Amino acid sequence: MDELVKLIEEWSKNKGLDKAESSKQMLKTVEEVGEVAAALARSDKDALRDGIGDVVVTLIILAQQHGMDLYECLNCAYDEIKNRAGKTVNGVFVKESDLK
Repeated sequence: MDELVKLIEEWSKNKGLDKAESSKQMLKTVEEVGEVAAALARSDKDALRDGIGDVVVTLIILAQQHGMDLYECLNCAYDEIKNRAGKTVNGVFVKESDLK
C-alpha cells in the first residue's frame, strides 16, 4: 500500500495537482463519492470497487495539497475512534453522545 500511495502522489505531482486549489480537489472527491453511491444503487460491484479506489485517490491528493499524507490522516481518525462508545443502529454506528 505504501508503494501505491507514493505512486499516486508522484502521479499528482506530474499532473500539477499537488499544487492545485484544494477546494477543486474536494469537489472531485464529492463527484467520486457520487459514483460510489450510484454503484451501490445499481449493485454494480466492479463500479463500486473503482469508485472506492477513486475516492481514496482524491483524498490522497487532497492530503498532499495540505502537506499531509494518507497515513497521518488515518492515524488521526483511528486515534479519535478507537475508544469511542456507541452502538450500531440500522447498520450505522452512532456515537454514545448522539444517542441521547
